[in-house]
Amino acid sequence: MKLVSATANPHKYKEMQQILSGKIEILPRPPEIPEIVEDAPDLLGNATLKALGVMEATGMPAIADDTGLEVEVLNGEPGVLSARYAGPDARSEDNIKKLLVELTNVPLVRRGARFRTVIVVLWPDETSVTAEGIVFGKIALSPVGNLGFGYDSIFLPSEIPGKTFGEISDSEKNRISHRGRALKEIAKLLLLAP
Repeated sequence: MKLVSATANPHKYKEMQQILSGKIEILPRPPEIPEIVEDAPDLLGNATLKALGVMEATGMPAIADDTGLEVEVLNGEPGVLSARYAGPDARSEDNIKKLLVELTNVPLVRRGARFRTVIVVLWPDETSVTAEGIVFGKIALSPVGNLGFGYDSIFLPSEIPGKTFGEISDSEKNRISHRGRALKEIAKLLLLAP
């Protein structure tokens, strides 16, 4: 089975390839496809917009995800705005800085958070399959580690105490991450489909 990736993020594309390797072939998003506006109110809506845009542009089934970091004391923020938390052209460093400022004086014990990924696979006949993956953890007091991307250097997953996603290998991260869990679930659904 071949799916076109809707992501323009090379880190996400690499993760998708690693996790689905040997199961489903993920083709890169064609560079001529313009940026897709992500203006839905939730992760499922944004993932669907991206899958639809790429599927219509290529005529092939597309796979898209949207991911949010949801912090308990911030009522689930940054959530659907995670990639644009510090503004429309924000870099990861800007988003991290803003989040850490928001959490100033909040002790580690109260920094509960979760990463949530929603994945949509959409076919040209507009049938679709969706899956969700969640990983729980805390927001570190400051960035640690230079592996991964996005908020990885400040997310302490519960399953690997004392280390951020920015400190662990791709294989360790893919085993427990939100995206890893969502992709494994989508693979299961696709490979069971008639």
